[in-house]
Amino acid sequence: MQQVIYHFRFADGRTESLGLPGVAPDPDRLPGWTRLPHHQCPNCPLSAASYQHCPLAVQLVPLVMLCAQLPSYEQVTVQVTTPQRHLGKVTTVQRAVGSLMGLLSAHSACPHMAFLKPMAYFHLPFSSEEETIYRVASMYLLAQYFRQRQGETPDWQLTQLKAHYQRLQEVNSAFAQRLREPGNEDGAVNALILLDLLAKALPYSIDDALEDVRAVFSDGSPGP
Repeated sequence: MQQVIYHFRFADGRTESLGLPGVAPDPDRLPGWTRLPHHQCPNCPLSAASYQHCPLAVQLVPLVMLCAQLPSYEQVTVQVTTPQRHLGKVTTVQRAVGSLMGLLSAHSACPHMAFLKPMAYFHLPFSSEEETIYRVASMYLLAQYFRQRQGETPDWQLTQLKAHYQRLQEVNSAFAQRLREPGNEDGAVNALILLDLLAKALPYSIDDALEDVRAVFSDGSPGP
């Protein structure tokens, strides 16, 4: 996993940095909302007998603690550093947290997030909905190419990709309940809502979205 660090400078001058690889939270000091049975996703395949805590919740603890007391509309300056580039943006807490939350979620051990791991490896900070749909579809189709080379049946119709995102809708809905703890501001919840909007849109719009970009490949695109 390549290093991706988000450096935050808040309106009051405070600075914080989070990203991957991160420091694992102390398992003896994890908040109660990380326990697996606490608003467990209805489609979760994990058993409380094997997992005491939700792996996605554990992955997001540092981010939730950072933004729990911040209103989602507050302005923040963000610098994102990777081995390849340095990117900056002035945005809202909601947008900044949503971008980092997507990265951390894809890198978590949640079974429903596993298909997104290549997206985490090739992370694009602050990507738009159109960019994300393009990247997800490209990633998935490349995975099908590798499946075919290994003698497995490829899914060129993106059927399972749409099913993946439909399962994410259930995960996001249940996880939002975990974050709605007394005393929290709305920054973390609203960032999750942004991700949920994309999860809802993708299964129904990916065909249209790919049709919209087809013109890009109609002239001068590589061919046989």
